[in-house]
Amino acid sequence: MIEPGHPDLSITQQCKLLGLARSSYYHEPMGESEENLLLMRLLDEQYTRTPFYGARKMAAWLHTQDYPVERKRVRRLLQLMGLEAIYPQPRTSLPAPTEQRYPYLLRAMPIERCNQVWSCDITYIRLQRGFIYLMAVIDWFSRYVLSWEISITLDTSFCLEALDRALRVTTPEIFNSDQGVQFTSAEFTSRLKAADVRISWDGRGRALDNIFVERLWRSVKYEEVYIKDYQTVTDAIRNLQAYFTFYNHERLHQALDYQTPAQVYLKR
Repeated sequence: MIEPGHPDLSITQQCKLLGLARSSYYHEPMGESEENLLLMRLLDEQYTRTPFYGARKMAAWLHTQDYPVERKRVRRLLQLMGLEAIYPQPRTSLPAPTEQRYPYLLRAMPIERCNQVWSCDITYIRLQRGFIYLMAVIDWFSRYVLSWEISITLDTSFCLEALDRALRVTTPEIFNSDQGVQFTSAEFTSRLKAADVRISWDGRGRALDNIFVERLWRSVKYEEVYIKDYQTVTDAIRNLQAYFTFYNHERLHQALDYQTPAQVYLKR
């Protein structure tokens, strides 16, 4: 897909033609030890099976797999991966009084049409010798993935790239996300407000408030990532692009009366 040293096109130009951010392309391996990368692969797979496990249970589970790792180390790796248990947690810190807050708007709300609700999330994607992060925007009613982006860091820029690409298609009535720093940033919320989109935030530690994205991640991991075991970032981009094309246009969903997301979304 992306060719270093292309005679006519720079890396930036190639990324632009593919609709990907420049941050999606990297050559440098991640700075974690081989042992930590192995532990992260194990934690990723276990979290996909049991997203309600916190650092304590994850450390106990690793002990059963003959990896006697301290809970402090497990907690650091989970934070690095952007993974958080989905149970409600104590309110040990409160936002500043002047900080803008947004309620969760979707509780008991019937989802009846396309572009009624969009949501987004970030997940960890492992590579053979490193890892990247994947962010996607999905329409709740149709399960259609409107845009996606990858990055080597949990910064805000790649999330803005994916959001901007989705908003160029159309705008939703409500946009829901968790309370990650990327989605609560002024840059992210200002784009939604400028498009006259109502903002909804999950409760802290409640990933099930964003259930359709959680289901998408399970599909991406079990049907694509764990099978392919990507070697490089370029390999990940190529395969994820093929998978999301398959997911939108070929993968049948029982909840959609065995239609594809594209069949439902594009006939709106």
